[in-house]
Amino acid sequence: MQLQQMQEEVARLRGMVEEQQNEIQRLKQESLERYQDLDSRLASGAAGAGAAQQNSAAGAASAGTSPAAPANQQAAAGAEPGDPAKEKLYYDAAFDLIKAKDFDKASQAFTAFLRKYPNSQYAGNAQYWLGEVNLAKGDLQAAGQAFARVSQAYPQHPKVPDSLYKLADVEQRLGRADKAKGILQQIIAQYPGTSAAQLAQRDLQRL
Repeated sequence: MQLQQMQEEVARLRGMVEEQQNEIQRLKQESLERYQDLDSRLASGAAGAGAAQQNSAAGAASAGTSPAAPANQQAAAGAEPGDPAKEKLYYDAAFDLIKAKDFDKASQAFTAFLRKYPNSQYAGNAQYWLGEVNLAKGDLQAAGQAFARVSQAYPQHPKVPDSLYKLADVEQRLGRADKAKGILQQIIAQYPGTSAAQLAQRDLQRL
């Protein structure tokens, strides 16, 4: 009787594990789909940039107008004491500019946010989205700097795999396929099971 009860309990636990595994897989798929959807909407905002992307990047680099650079240089000087409620309002306001596809103002807003709150709980996300909006604007130089900054300044942040994937995308657009390939391989090795790793695996097969 005890053996039968134990077998029934094991069977019940296995069923629960299978249900949890299915739920995890479903959530991963939903996360991947949301990521791809937002990524495609951002890309649509940059339609028509085409060949002008590299020229814009070169111009920003030569003129020293990349928004990522002053944010990093002035962060310590312009930082304010932490206030989670105020930080969230500031961050949400900047993110709303992305939804409105006002990428110029969004870039300025995230740069200002990072200058004011470099240690905020939202700073890693802000750094990532700064890269996205600069990419949407066609400023590859600034986008690459912003994406690289995520893993450098916030190495434990959940956005690190995504930022590395986007950095690889920037490298591909700049014609540096070997560097992009190395970054994609790094994502797969260090962040297996993430949406970024799935996308990296797909891109590697195309290179």
